[in-house]
Amino acid sequence: MADDKRLSETLQDNVAIVTGSARGIGREIAYKLLSSGAKVLICGTEDDNADQTAKELKALTNSEVRSFTGDLSKEANVDELVHYTIDTWGKIDILVNNAGGGVILPFLEQTPTTLTATIDRNLWTTLWCCYKVLPHMVHEKYGRIINIGADSVRNGLWDHAAYNAAKGGVHALTTGLAREFALYDITVNTIAPPAVECEGLDRIRKRDSALVDKYIEIIPKGRAAYKEEVADAVWYLGTKGASFVTGQVISVNGGSNML
Repeated sequence: MADDKRLSETLQDNVAIVTGSARGIGREIAYKLLSSGAKVLICGTEDDNADQTAKELKALTNSEVRSFTGDLSKEANVDELVHYTIDTWGKIDILVNNAGGGVILPFLEQTPTTLTATIDRNLWTTLWCCYKVLPHMVHEKYGRIINIGADSVRNGLWDHAAYNAAKGGVHALTTGLAREFALYDITVNTIAPPAVECEGLDRIRKRDSALVDKYIEIIPKGRAAYKEEVADAVWYLGTKGASFVTGQVISVNGGSNML
């Protein structure tokens, strides 16, 4: 994690929810926002230690951070998440829909269980969080929603058909919401990374290192993205300086897709 003192107070007094932030890319995003002065709710699943992550990030940034644990593909859990945030801080300025994690397999090796899990983790989490958070942003006439999509939606990456169905839905949701809520000073954008050096890529690498090599070969930069690079883009879209950027799928992809 880089020294982000230069970002101090950029997001002072902003309240942010970062889903899927107990580890990996989401943790890095939460760290970036905390370093910039935001108050952040760390969200994890039953298998993640969101509370421990919150304590660690509190020690690193000395910013106000809380934690929430629950499956955000379930409406009731998202209701609880939003109520907790409002009860704690009174508003929600930034929503980062990072929760995800598809089952990456050749399409005909998927099962009804893995297909459902992939859609639930990536699309339903984003849908429910947007649906429950947006009324509060409309009330405040301000908001920044940043979704984490996927470069694979555009390049048809190997073994990603089911995952792309979910992330493609996130991309499409972005444009619809951006148009509908623009006049409330609510922006909605998606960051679309390629392979990212994190736990998920490591799991695929252990199973099939040659497949990960293929993922990286299509990136002109010659490597996977770093978590910090994704977090930097999210940070920018969360600031007031990005007020005229909405409805965009922004590739942070090392050139694997251009234009």
